[in-house]
Order: sequence, then C-alpha cells, then structure tokens
Amino acid sequence: MNIDNCFYLGFTQKIIGHKGELSFKLDVDSPSSYEGIQSVLVQVQEKDKTLVPFFLESANLQNNGNLRCKIEGIDDQTAAKSLLGKSLFLPLQVLPKLSGNKFYFHEVIGFSVTDQEKGELGTIDKVLEYPKSNLLSILKGEKEILIPISDETIVSVNRDKKLITTAAPKGLIDLYLEN
Repeated sequence: MNIDNCFYLGFTQKIIGHKGELSFKLDVDSPSSYEGIQSVLVQVQEKDKTLVPFFLESANLQNNGNLRCKIEGIDDQTAAKSLLGKSLFLPLQVLPKLSGNKFYFHEVIGFSVTDQEKGELGTIDKVLEYPKSNLLSILKGEKEILIPISDETIVSVNRDKKLITTAAPKGLIDLYLEN
C-alpha cells in the first residue's frame, strides 16, 4: 500500500522482553481506539512511500498510552530490532468518522472557506501544524491567509458542500489582504 492512502499512527519505540514484542508509541488523539488492531503498515525504508503490512498476534494498550504488540513471525529481540524506530501507518478508511466542527487535517484540503464578517475567503491549500496552534492556509488569488484552528474560529464544517465557516479574530484577514 502507498503512504498517500494512509495516516500516520506512530512508531516502534522499544523492544519488550525476549520474545520480540514491541512498544508502539502512538501519535493519535484516542490510543484506546487502536487496542486490538490486527495489522499495521510499516515504512521499512525511510524515504520509500511503499508500506509493508505486518499482522499482529496481539495489541494491548499500556498505562502510558503505548501499544504492546506481538507481530507474527517476530519471535526474538534480533528480529524485533530490525523494526525499531520505523513509522507505522493505517489506511485512511479505518479513521473514525468525525462530526460537527471536528475534522482531520487531510480531509479539508480543497474546502472553501467563508468568514462570518469578510465573506468568501478562498480555498484551503494546506494545514500548517505548529506546537502552539495549527493554521488553515487559505489561498485567495495570489495571497495566502492564515487562520488559527480553534473552537472559537471554526464556526461550522459542511462536508457535503466542502465548506468551512470561520469567525477570524477582528482585523486578522485585513492584515493579509492589504498590500
């Protein structure tokens, strides 16, 4: 499977015990949703977009939010060591459906954005992820408008019409539209 059809789940963090079990460090909102998964896609070569499927004998959630996993055919530390630090993925179709104003960043690329005060702004080109705040990058002609993603700024998400309505902070959009 190709990486473009998948989402990042996390990475293999460490070996547990002598029978080749691995700890998966998850980078997801709800780790408990992935307990008991039956397979995972591994990016064996860092720059390769092709993912290799591995089937799991067990996937148990630990107190620290990591998954303790036993991979079929990996029965000792030496075999497990070859998978350490590898990125883990799952197909996009296994993501739980979101409703209301919640959305996955990949799903809103190409959505139109309308602001309650300024009207139609343009189309979402990308989502910029930063430690303190994530931003919608909206293209309006040749100009880029950045709007923070928060409960206060995202008024509604209409998946059928591919439209997001925002309430941008006062004066923010004007900063981008001025010369």
